[in-house]
Amino acid sequence: MKLISALLRGFRFLVFLILCLRLFFHSRSSTFPQPHHSHSHARRQLTTRSPAPSCDPAIAPFYIHKLHPRFNSALVQRCLTRLACSHISPHVGHRGLGRPLLRLPGAVDDDDDVDAPESTSWYSTHPLTAEMIFHARAERHPCRTTDPAEALLFYVPFYAGLHVAANFRQHNHTLRDALAVRLADHLSSLPSFRRHAGRDHFLAVGRTSWDFMRNPAYPDFGANRLLLLPEIANVSVLTVERHPWEGRNQFAIPYPSYFHPRTAAEVSEWQAELRRFGRTYLFAFVGGLRPGSEKAAVRAGISNQCWRSSRCLPVDCEPVLRECTDPDRVLDVMRRADFCLQPPGESFTRRSIFDSVLSGCIPVFFSEHSAYTQYEWYLPDRTEEWSVLLKPDQWDRVEDELDRIPRAEVERMRETVIGLIPRMTYAHPDSDPSELGFRDAVDVALVELTKRVRSALEN
Repeated sequence: MKLISALLRGFRFLVFLILCLRLFFHSRSSTFPQPHHSHSHARRQLTTRSPAPSCDPAIAPFYIHKLHPRFNSALVQRCLTRLACSHISPHVGHRGLGRPLLRLPGAVDDDDDVDAPESTSWYSTHPLTAEMIFHARAERHPCRTTDPAEALLFYVPFYAGLHVAANFRQHNHTLRDALAVRLADHLSSLPSFRRHAGRDHFLAVGRTSWDFMRNPAYPDFGANRLLLLPEIANVSVLTVERHPWEGRNQFAIPYPSYFHPRTAAEVSEWQAELRRFGRTYLFAFVGGLRPGSEKAAVRAGISNQCWRSSRCLPVDCEPVLRECTDPDRVLDVMRRADFCLQPPGESFTRRSIFDSVLSGCIPVFFSEHSAYTQYEWYLPDRTEEWSVLLKPDQWDRVEDELDRIPRAEVERMRETVIGLIPRMTYAHPDSDPSELGFRDAVDVALVELTKRVRSALEN
């Protein structure tokens, strides 16, 4: 009996093993189907693959310095803990793109349970993550070289904006400046940096230049002295807002908006949608009041004009309402208006300017430093072709001034604005360079940096 029992147990185990093996091979064949191509067919596939993307001849080969994680990835991890830079921490995912949008702008389906497509180009991007997006784009750029001997440009991927955000409340200036000083010391030790005293190097930072130029003559709002360090004096600094009077080596790049296309076809499709969209309001204002700032009174007067007018569509950016953090709401409002008011906020520039361009809405400025003295690499020379600048004596009659502009001129200006979208946009970092088909904000910056460095080295 013991022998029979043992045989039965052995038989059951054998049957169980056979069933497990059948299930295993079935799952492999159904979930991971194996190709049945011949070797010759596989070779043909390899030889017909798309060629490697070529570098734009207007962009010089550039090298990305390999920095210690404390200068970039460790800052991201610190932000993710939400113990520091709490207002940015939800948005540092996806290499700075932020949360994929579950509902694309203008979509009628309000079901938030619908998963965002994996290939979405729309994200809830924070305005202060340009440094992360720039780095992600640069890493896969066809003009990048891994050999410093081949490079004309040298990129220093320091997430200076995240560092500032995490140290605003640090009262000890030595500690607040410590990481910037360590970066300067590190760069000074590099032969590639010393060769031209940093003239062929560049930084991209995601905050305004004021956050890196602490001045003892003014109140301390948490800035460090990165851009005032002597080692950085010759380095080209890309920032979302340059200092209009002291930014000799500073060059403004766009604030990131919500659209990060992978192909030129996506851009063309969005531009066509903007041309079809009916605009039923003369102007719009997306913003809130800034109590205590020097510009508060001007901003309040402009906001009040919008709220009182039946021809203006306002969006209140009070934190409790959270309307300005809803990309669908912001872009929907801007697409319904001919003009979008852009008064200065806490500083001269606003991310709203680039939301306006993305929406095909003509920007209306109240200071030349909001765009004209900032984004010269990106904008047409003739400012009146794409925007309106109101002088102080016009600020109390915004609607009348905009209403005077002939309809045909409005249409021409809007078309120019829509045409600016590709160069004002940060393409998706995962885009295939061979399929991108347009120069985005990163490409434009690299073209201009190439001109600047070549000129500096020749002279």
